[in-house]
Amino acid sequence: MKRIFDRLRGWAKKLKRQTMVLWFCYQHPQTPWLPKLISVFVVAYALSPIDLIPDFIPLLGYLDDVIILPLGILLAIRMMPAHVLRECQLRESEWERNRVEPPVNKVAAVAIVLIWLAAALFLGAYFL
Repeated sequence: MKRIFDRLRGWAKKLKRQTMVLWFCYQHPQTPWLPKLISVFVVAYALSPIDLIPDFIPLLGYLDDVIILPLGILLAIRMMPAHVLRECQLRESEWERNRVEPPVNKVAAVAIVLIWLAAALFLGAYFL
């Protein structure tokens, strides 16, 4: 059982590192527009203090963390030019060595709250 938790912890650390690589990639001036756009959405979602699907919802609550986020990271990294990716991986390693706190994306949190409000209004109007 401990081995499973160690593997999960390692996987979570890898996701965090890859998210920060994408953070640096979307700020890089040589990143093409499509990988940049995907990176912006992935990083905004990953760094948002609010999940689109709250974790307290059984099974679905962790779906975004287990499936959606890793797929978004994979897509963005695969589309990233190799030289940009290498440079940003080096920047992430330096960032991690300096133990800087990860940024929090409050704009994404507001967007997620607005999505939930719009869904609630739509459902309220539809069912009432």
